[in-house]
Amino acid sequence: MSSNNLDALYRSVIMDHYKNPRNRGSLENGSLTIDMNNPTCGDRIHLTMIVEDGIVKDAKFTGEGCSISMASASMMTQTIKGKKIHEAYKLSHIFSEMVQGKDYEDDVDLGDIEALHGVSKFPARIKCATLAWKAMERGLKEEEGNGGMIPDGEKDA
Repeated sequence: MSSNNLDALYRSVIMDHYKNPRNRGSLENGSLTIDMNNPTCGDRIHLTMIVEDGIVKDAKFTGEGCSISMASASMMTQTIKGKKIHEAYKLSHIFSEMVQGKDYEDDVDLGDIEALHGVSKFPARIKCATLAWKAMERGLKEEEGNGGMIPDGEKDA
């Protein structure tokens, strides 16, 4: 597939997540709640997650922002649901490396989040793309700090 066709496909995936966000809304009943914003461009996210037995059982978000920010939040919630906490951290690290244009572990199926690879060409948009992921990391760290549900052996995985 040519570079132009691949770029068009990625733009299509991003716009689909922006216009039809997955997991939009909020959770209650013991959920983690994280609010973050990107003051440089006004993106805001309200992320809620349910973590049980070291697994992200559910994740939803609300917020306002650019297409990159909101599409990334949609992709992130879709990607981490059902994952062990250490897997969610690993995906976040890989995503961060990818959007910064760094070498990253590419033996993991990134699914739709790979569409945000091109953000590395636009340094001002990296914070937009990573906002939801940083919120997820903050929530999991708070869970861990509160004696959360991270099984032994998975904290440093």
